[in-house]
Amino acid sequence: MLVSVIIPTYNRSQFLAEAITSVLDQSYKNLELIVVDDGSTDQTSQIVQEFKDKRIRYFYQENKGVSAARNLGFKQARGELIAFLDSDDLWLKHKLEKQVHFLLEGNFWVVQCKEQWIRKGKRVNPCFKHLMPAGWFWEKALRLCLIGPSCVLLRREVFEEIGSFDTHYLACEDYELWLRLLLKFPVGLVPEGLVVKRGGHFDQLSRSIQGLDLFRINALLKIVKTCSLTARQKSLLTQILQEKIDIYVQGCLKRGKLEEAARVKALGEQF
Repeated sequence: MLVSVIIPTYNRSQFLAEAITSVLDQSYKNLELIVVDDGSTDQTSQIVQEFKDKRIRYFYQENKGVSAARNLGFKQARGELIAFLDSDDLWLKHKLEKQVHFLLEGNFWVVQCKEQWIRKGKRVNPCFKHLMPAGWFWEKALRLCLIGPSCVLLRREVFEEIGSFDTHYLACEDYELWLRLLLKFPVGLVPEGLVVKRGGHFDQLSRSIQGLDLFRINALLKIVKTCSLTARQKSLLTQILQEKIDIYVQGCLKRGKLEEAARVKALGEQF
């Protein structure tokens, strides 16, 4: 089966070549690599052009954010299976081979693998709460994101069923998408750290965008308004939504942002 690997990137020339190499060096060879340049102003295009592998396809768009970049990659994808790799992450050599085998043998629609975390050049162990689960874990995923974009492999029909990344989110776009996904599909887990996740660098998205909690709040509001939930699911979601609103409001009050505190507090009062 052809795997379409999508790398969205924006001004990550210091990492991109390593990410691309980690894809091209996969033991699973039946793949195409789609690099979506989200309006970079560095050496991104030149770096991609240095690779002469015919499996690489390069697309440029004006800067629209990572969601739009991933969506463009999916639109151009030819494979029956879809994988994503953030441009500052790396794959180990057998990542795709093991995941494709696991997906087909277990008849899964979605699988992921574990990560190896690197912070400022040193390997660290993830906290227990960040350990990736398997199966139906929508309720756990309400509190924090438990699927890593660089770790996931899925059948293209999954996106046709749940829809694409929401381009309104500058951050936490994966958190919102995975919540939609987990309402419909269980997730298989290859219990090996096949992805090297690098963090702590200055341009990391989660460090450069303010108000991540607000994006999570908006994601939960969208889910409760647009998805079909059981009474128990809705009750649990609104409980966690209120917890996140309370934390955000307290932060606003400490910083003297009274209008923002009142605005966000009112979001939870409708439930």
